[in-house]
Amino acid sequence: MSTQQAEPESQEAPKDPEMQGAESPAAETQEGDGAVDQTSTDASELDGETVHIKVFRYDPEVEGKQEPRFDDFHVPFEKGMTVLDAVMYARDEYDSSLTFRHSCRQAVCGSDAFFVNGKQRLGCKTQIADLEAPVRIEPLPHQEVVKDLVVDMDHFYDQMHTVEPYFQDEDTPAVDDLEEQRQSPENREKIKMSSRCIWCGACMSSCNIAAGDNEYLGPAAINKAYKFAMDDRESEEIKEHRLRILEQEHGVWRCQTQFSCTEVCPKDIPLTEHIQELKREAVKKNLKFW
Repeated sequence: MSTQQAEPESQEAPKDPEMQGAESPAAETQEGDGAVDQTSTDASELDGETVHIKVFRYDPEVEGKQEPRFDDFHVPFEKGMTVLDAVMYARDEYDSSLTFRHSCRQAVCGSDAFFVNGKQRLGCKTQIADLEAPVRIEPLPHQEVVKDLVVDMDHFYDQMHTVEPYFQDEDTPAVDDLEEQRQSPENREKIKMSSRCIWCGACMSSCNIAAGDNEYLGPAAINKAYKFAMDDRESEEIKEHRLRILEQEHGVWRCQTQFSCTEVCPKDIPLTEHIQELKREAVKKNLKFW
């Protein structure tokens, strides 16, 4: 059972006897407001330089942890430390139950998108030194929280697949007649940025329209459609098919050009610009001259 992420700003971390007695009881202290403050003895020995992170916690399967809260961790700071490094240290040294996704650590897989200090960011790309402390780390907003920093991405993937994100050819030639389908340098340059999407979901999470309209395709899916719709190697018939998908009631016309998706995209894709261009293409397709 999952839950919609609560308003974390109003959540204070209560005392949690079960957690305090877990992985590192000797390292824990409690603040006067009842928050759990886990401070490592080793951390205090490293020149006294630590970074304070506040991590969203929620576990629907453990009694006493079903109310959303924040836990405090003080981790040793090192030059070049990222948000992902900090939460990994907290998990490995203080609380092994802290749950989050990560994989490549090179801003390629897109699995470690968090809501850090009020903005969608990739954990592995965001430098701790660039953030104001305490660093507040939460799951992506507008998504169902599964546990701690993990959100349910099923709806996001469903929307991505709605736009048929794969190259299509009307007439597939016989194997013996297959030829290399070359793309002009100019056309490659046009769709280059759209091909950088890593499916992290940060743009979808930042979109107010997507938050209020569950059927809205969203900026990530529309950008994926843009990549194929603007590819000259697909036929005009396939392009029209794609535009029909995009100009539906919950397609490109739902975008209100707020630029929030463009601002948070970790790959600097001009998402709003792509959506606007697809709107123009949809209008041109429907123009009739008498």
